Amino acid sequence: MDSSAALYNQLKSADPFFLLAGPNVIESEEHIFTMAKHIKAISTRMGLPLVFKSSFDKANRTSSKSFRGPGLIEGLKILEKVKLAYDIPIVTDVHESIQCEEVGKVADIIQIPAFLCRQVMENSAEKVRLAGNPNVMVCERGTMFGYNDLIVDPRNFEWMRDANCPVVSQSSVDFFSRLKYMLLLISHIHYNSLLLDGGGVASGGLRELIPCIARTAVAVGVDGIFMEVHDDPRNAPVDGPTQWPLRHLEELLEELVAIAPVVYLKRVSKGKKHMEIDLTPYRE
Repeated sequence: MDSSAALYNQLKSADPFFLLAGPNVIESEEHIFTMAKHIKAISTRMGLPLVFKSSFDKANRTSSKSFRGPGLIEGLKILEKVKLAYDIPIVTDVHESIQCEEVGKVADIIQIPAFLCRQVMENSAEKVRLAGNPNVMVCERGTMFGYNDLIVDPRNFEWMRDANCPVVSQSSVDFFSRLKYMLLLISHIHYNSLLLDGGGVASGGLRELIPCIARTAVAVGVDGIFMEVHDDPRNAPVDGPTQWPLRHLEELLEELVAIAPVVYLKRVSKGKKHMEIDLTPYRE
Protein backbone atom coordinates (compact mmCIF):
# COMPACT_ATOMS: atom_id res chain seq x y z
CA MET A 1 0.00 0.00 0.00
CA ASP A 2 1.44 3.40 -0.96
CA SER A 3 1.85 6.14 1.63
CA SER A 4 -1.08 8.24 0.40
CA ALA A 5 -3.49 5.32 0.62
CA ALA A 6 -2.17 4.42 4.08
CA LEU A 7 -2.72 7.98 5.32
CA TYR A 8 -6.17 8.06 3.77
CA ASN A 9 -7.16 4.85 5.53
CA GLN A 10 -5.72 6.09 8.81
CA LEU A 11 -7.76 9.28 8.65
CA LYS A 12 -10.89 7.51 7.48
CA SER A 13 -10.79 5.20 10.48
CA ALA A 14 -9.84 7.85 13.05
CA ASP A 15 -11.73 7.65 16.33
CA PRO A 16 -13.33 9.97 17.19
CA PHE A 17 -12.02 12.22 14.41
CA PHE A 18 -8.82 13.48 12.80
CA LEU A 19 -7.42 17.00 12.92
CA LEU A 20 -6.09 19.25 10.18
CA ALA A 21 -4.64 22.37 11.74
CA GLY A 22 -2.06 25.10 11.34
CA PRO A 23 -1.67 28.79 10.57
CA ASN A 24 -3.52 30.23 7.60
CA VAL A 25 -0.35 31.14 5.72
CA ILE A 26 3.40 30.64 6.05
CA GLU A 27 4.74 33.77 7.73
CA SER A 28 8.29 32.54 8.27
CA GLU A 29 10.16 29.27 8.75
CA GLU A 30 10.58 30.00 12.45
CA HIS A 31 6.86 30.58 12.93
CA ILE A 32 5.88 27.42 11.06
CA PHE A 33 8.25 25.31 13.17
CA THR A 34 6.89 26.82 16.38
CA MET A 35 3.28 26.17 15.38
CA ALA A 36 3.99 22.63 14.20
CA LYS A 37 5.77 21.77 17.45
CA HIS A 38 2.92 22.93 19.67
CA ILE A 39 0.05 21.62 17.53
CA LYS A 40 1.66 18.19 17.24
CA ALA A 41 2.19 18.06 20.99
CA ILE A 42 -1.45 18.91 21.61
CA SER A 43 -2.82 16.46 19.04
CA THR A 44 -0.60 13.71 20.44
CA ARG A 45 -1.87 14.30 23.96
CA MET A 46 -5.44 14.20 22.64
CA GLY A 47 -4.82 11.04 20.62
CA LEU A 48 -5.94 12.68 17.37
CA PRO A 49 -4.25 11.97 14.02
CA LEU A 50 -2.81 15.27 12.75
CA VAL A 51 -2.18 16.71 9.32
CA PHE A 52 -0.38 20.05 9.53
CA LYS A 53 -1.73 22.86 7.35
CA SER A 54 -0.39 26.14 6.01
CA SER A 55 -0.52 27.95 2.67
CA PHE A 56 2.45 29.07 0.60
CA ASP A 57 0.35 31.64 -1.27
CA LYS A 58 -3.00 33.18 -0.36
CA ALA A 59 -3.92 33.99 -3.96
CA ASN A 60 -7.63 34.53 -3.35
CA ARG A 61 -7.24 37.69 -1.30
CA THR A 62 -9.81 40.38 -0.60
CA SER A 63 -7.30 43.07 -1.57
CA SER A 64 -4.18 43.15 -3.72
CA LYS A 65 -2.44 44.72 -0.71
CA SER A 66 -3.00 41.68 1.50
CA PHE A 67 -0.12 39.51 2.66
CA ARG A 68 0.16 36.40 0.45
CA GLY A 69 3.03 34.34 1.81
CA PRO A 70 6.47 33.27 0.53
CA GLY A 71 5.29 31.78 -2.76
CA LEU A 72 5.45 28.28 -4.24
CA ILE A 73 9.20 27.52 -4.27
CA GLU A 74 10.18 28.91 -0.87
CA GLY A 75 6.92 27.83 0.74
CA LEU A 76 7.33 24.20 -0.30
CA LYS A 77 10.89 24.19 1.03
CA ILE A 78 9.62 25.29 4.43
CA LEU A 79 6.77 22.78 4.44
CA GLU A 80 9.13 19.96 3.52
CA LYS A 81 11.48 20.90 6.35
CA VAL A 82 8.72 20.93 8.95
CA LYS A 83 7.32 17.66 7.59
CA LEU A 84 10.66 15.92 8.09
CA ALA A 85 11.52 17.63 11.38
CA TYR A 86 8.28 16.67 13.12
CA ASP A 87 7.33 13.59 11.11
CA ILE A 88 3.88 14.90 10.26
CA PRO A 89 1.88 14.77 7.02
CA ILE A 90 1.21 18.07 5.27
CA VAL A 91 -1.83 19.61 3.60
CA THR A 92 -1.61 22.78 1.54
CA ASP A 93 -3.71 24.39 -1.17
CA VAL A 94 -3.17 25.04 -4.87
CA HIS A 95 -4.57 27.84 -6.99
CA GLU A 96 -3.74 26.68 -10.51
CA SER A 97 -3.48 23.26 -12.12
CA ILE A 98 0.19 23.81 -13.02
CA GLN A 99 1.06 23.88 -9.30
CA CYS A 100 -0.26 20.40 -8.53
CA GLU A 101 2.70 18.30 -9.57
CA GLU A 102 5.26 20.30 -7.60
CA VAL A 103 3.00 20.59 -4.57
CA GLY A 104 2.33 16.86 -4.68
CA LYS A 105 6.03 16.15 -4.23
CA VAL A 106 5.85 17.63 -0.74
CA ALA A 107 2.23 17.66 0.39
CA ASP A 108 0.49 14.47 1.42
CA ILE A 109 -2.86 16.11 0.79
CA ILE A 110 -3.72 18.70 -1.85
CA GLN A 111 -6.46 21.14 -0.92
CA ILE A 112 -8.65 22.55 -3.67
CA PRO A 113 -9.96 25.96 -2.56
CA ALA A 114 -13.61 26.89 -2.86
CA PHE A 115 -13.05 29.39 -5.64
CA LEU A 116 -11.94 26.58 -7.97
CA CYS A 117 -15.10 24.61 -7.27
CA ARG A 118 -18.15 24.88 -9.47
CA GLN A 119 -20.04 21.65 -8.81
CA VAL A 120 -21.75 19.64 -6.13
CA MET A 121 -19.56 17.41 -4.01
CA GLU A 122 -20.73 14.12 -5.49
CA ASN A 123 -19.82 15.11 -9.06
CA SER A 124 -16.52 16.61 -8.03
CA ALA A 125 -15.42 13.58 -6.02
CA GLU A 126 -16.36 11.30 -8.91
CA LYS A 127 -14.24 13.36 -11.33
CA VAL A 128 -11.20 12.82 -9.17
CA ARG A 129 -11.85 9.10 -8.88
CA LEU A 130 -12.27 8.78 -12.64
CA ALA A 131 -8.90 10.53 -13.04
CA GLY A 132 -7.30 7.69 -11.07
CA ASN A 133 -7.28 8.90 -7.47
CA PRO A 134 -9.68 7.11 -5.10
CA ASN A 135 -8.41 8.96 -2.01
CA VAL A 136 -10.95 11.79 -1.83
CA MET A 137 -12.48 13.67 1.06
CA VAL A 138 -14.98 16.50 0.96
CA CYS A 139 -15.44 19.49 3.21
CA GLU A 140 -18.24 21.83 4.18
CA ARG A 141 -17.05 25.42 4.10
CA GLY A 142 -20.38 27.23 4.19
CA THR A 143 -22.80 28.97 1.87
CA MET A 144 -22.84 32.64 0.98
CA PHE A 145 -25.86 34.44 2.39
CA GLY A 146 -25.93 37.81 0.67
CA TYR A 147 -22.65 39.67 0.33
CA ASN A 148 -21.50 39.77 3.91
CA ASP A 149 -21.99 36.39 5.52
CA LEU A 150 -20.97 32.76 5.18
CA ILE A 151 -23.41 30.31 6.77
CA VAL A 152 -22.60 26.74 7.78
CA ASP A 153 -25.71 24.60 7.32
CA PRO A 154 -25.44 21.31 9.29
CA ARG A 155 -27.76 19.63 6.78
CA ASN A 156 -24.89 19.74 4.30
CA PHE A 157 -22.89 17.27 6.39
CA GLU A 158 -25.63 14.73 5.77
CA TRP A 159 -26.03 15.47 2.07
CA MET A 160 -22.28 15.38 1.47
CA ARG A 161 -22.25 11.71 2.50
CA ASP A 162 -23.71 11.04 -0.95
CA ALA A 163 -20.18 11.61 -2.29
CA ASN A 164 -19.30 8.30 -0.57
CA CYS A 165 -16.13 9.54 1.10
CA PRO A 166 -15.06 11.01 4.45
CA VAL A 167 -16.64 14.34 5.35
CA VAL A 168 -14.63 17.02 7.05
CA SER A 169 -16.66 19.95 6.56
CA GLN A 170 -15.13 22.11 -0.76
CA SER A 171 -14.78 20.28 -4.06
CA SER A 172 -13.97 20.02 -7.76
CA VAL A 173 -11.63 19.70 -10.62
CA ASP A 174 -10.60 17.58 -13.50
CA PHE A 175 -6.85 18.00 -13.72
CA PHE A 176 -5.56 15.28 -11.37
CA SER A 177 -5.17 12.37 -13.76
CA ARG A 178 -1.38 12.19 -13.32
CA LEU A 179 -1.29 12.73 -9.57
CA LYS A 180 -0.69 9.82 -7.23
CA TYR A 181 -1.09 11.92 -4.14
CA MET A 182 -3.97 12.01 -1.78
CA LEU A 183 -6.46 14.70 -2.67
CA LEU A 184 -8.48 16.49 -0.06
CA LEU A 185 -11.35 18.67 -1.18
CA ILE A 186 -11.71 20.69 1.92
CA SER A 187 -11.75 23.96 3.76
CA HIS A 188 -11.91 25.24 7.32
CA ILE A 189 -13.93 25.02 10.49
CA HIS A 190 -14.25 28.72 11.05
CA TYR A 191 -16.85 31.42 10.89
CA ASN A 192 -15.92 33.93 8.24
CA SER A 193 -17.67 37.18 7.52
CA LEU A 194 -16.65 38.84 4.27
CA LEU A 195 -17.61 42.28 5.50
CA LEU A 196 -14.64 44.63 5.33
CA ASP A 197 -13.81 46.81 8.27
CA GLY A 198 -13.67 50.38 7.03
CA GLY A 199 -12.35 49.47 3.59
CA GLY A 200 -9.53 47.33 4.97
CA VAL A 201 -7.37 44.83 3.15
CA ALA A 202 -8.42 41.62 4.93
CA SER A 203 -11.59 39.70 5.61
CA GLY A 204 -13.23 39.97 8.99
CA GLY A 205 -14.62 37.12 11.04
CA LEU A 206 -16.38 35.94 14.17
CA ARG A 207 -13.84 33.82 15.98
CA GLU A 208 -16.12 33.29 18.95
CA LEU A 209 -18.42 31.13 16.82
CA ILE A 210 -15.71 28.60 15.91
CA PRO A 211 -16.55 26.38 18.95
CA CYS A 212 -20.23 26.43 18.03
CA ILE A 213 -19.55 25.22 14.50
CA ALA A 214 -17.02 22.64 15.66
CA ARG A 215 -19.40 21.23 18.28
CA THR A 216 -22.15 20.94 15.70
CA ALA A 217 -19.86 19.17 13.24
CA VAL A 218 -18.74 16.59 15.81
CA ALA A 219 -22.30 16.01 17.04
CA VAL A 220 -23.48 15.40 13.47
CA GLY A 221 -20.64 12.95 13.00
CA VAL A 222 -18.00 14.33 10.66
CA ASP A 223 -14.80 12.36 10.16
CA GLY A 224 -12.41 15.27 10.65
CA ILE A 225 -12.03 18.82 11.87
CA PHE A 226 -10.06 21.45 9.93
CA MET A 227 -9.04 24.50 11.94
CA GLU A 228 -6.74 27.41 11.26
CA VAL A 229 -4.72 28.10 14.41
CA HIS A 230 -2.40 30.96 15.33
CA ASP A 231 -0.29 31.82 18.38
CA ASP A 232 -1.05 35.56 18.04
CA PRO A 233 -4.19 35.92 15.89
CA ARG A 234 -4.65 39.63 16.57
CA ASN A 235 -1.32 40.26 14.85
CA ALA A 236 -1.59 37.63 12.12
CA PRO A 237 -0.81 39.21 8.72
CA VAL A 238 -3.96 37.74 7.16
CA ASP A 239 -7.29 36.27 8.30
CA GLY A 240 -6.53 36.80 11.98
CA PRO A 241 -10.23 36.97 13.01
CA THR A 242 -10.90 33.50 11.59
CA GLN A 243 -7.96 31.76 13.29
CA TRP A 244 -8.36 30.01 16.63
CA PRO A 245 -5.86 30.97 19.37
CA LEU A 246 -3.21 28.32 19.96
CA ARG A 247 -3.51 28.79 23.73
CA HIS A 248 -7.14 27.57 23.54
CA LEU A 249 -6.68 24.74 21.03
CA GLU A 250 -6.35 21.94 23.58
CA GLU A 251 -9.27 23.27 25.59
CA LEU A 252 -11.54 23.22 22.54
CA LEU A 253 -10.35 19.79 21.39
CA GLU A 254 -11.00 18.37 24.85
CA GLU A 255 -14.59 19.54 24.58
CA LEU A 256 -15.00 18.09 21.09
CA VAL A 257 -13.52 14.74 22.11
CA ALA A 258 -15.91 14.69 25.06
CA ILE A 259 -18.87 15.24 22.74
CA ALA A 260 -17.87 12.47 20.36
CA PRO A 261 -18.30 9.46 22.72
CA VAL A 262 -21.80 10.65 23.53
CA VAL A 263 -22.56 10.48 19.85
CA TYR A 264 -21.28 6.92 19.59
CA LEU A 265 -22.82 5.66 22.85
CA LYS A 266 -26.20 6.88 21.66
CA ARG A 267 -25.68 4.75 18.56
CA VAL A 268 -25.70 7.71 16.25
CA SER A 269 -24.65 6.47 12.82
CA LYS A 270 -22.03 9.22 12.48
CA GLY A 271 -24.00 10.48 9.50
CA LYS A 272 -22.83 7.56 7.38
CA LYS A 273 -26.29 6.20 6.72
CA HIS A 274 -29.72 7.71 6.61
CA MET A 275 -32.14 6.86 9.38
CA GLU A 276 -34.93 4.68 8.08
CA ILE A 277 -38.26 6.47 8.46
CA ASP A 278 -41.47 4.47 8.66
CA LEU A 279 -44.44 6.54 7.47
CA THR A 280 -47.12 3.93 8.06
CA PRO A 281 -49.85 5.16 10.44
CA TYR A 282 -49.06 4.67 14.10
CA ARG A 283 -51.33 2.22 15.91
CA GLU A 284 -51.76 1.71 19.64
